Amino acid sequence: MIRIVVGGQINKQEIYTFINTFFNNEVTMEIKNDLDAVNAVKKGDFDYYIGACNTGGGGALAMAMALLGKDKCQTISMPGKVFADQDIIDAVKNGKIAFGFTAQHMEIVLPVLLKAIQEKMEG
Repeated sequence: MIRIVVGGQINKQEIYTFINTFFNNEVTMEIKNDLDAVNAVKKGDFDYYIGACNTGGGGALAMAMALLGKDKCQTISMPGKVFADQDIIDAVKNGKIAFGFTAQHMEIVLPVLLKAIQEKMEG
């Protein structure tokens, strides 16, 4: 089963609900503050960290970058820019486990990200 922890600075409950609905409630999920969320991923309690903030990288990924390393983190949207679907898919395929985005892009980027995660976990 896929294990996802939601962190970031804004819209945590909305992101949690979106992800849970996408996976038809067949995913292990929690909402945590950033430090606890990233530590849970680092310890292996969760497979992926997903968070939002107003910039897509700062508040969403600062702790993840500090504790997991930049090579495990990926911004998938920022003000004025939504990353291409293939860039998001490639980030998952290449081992990124922490993802940040701007909350207003949730319905655009999360389906792509979650499908890529699902395919990687099933594959």
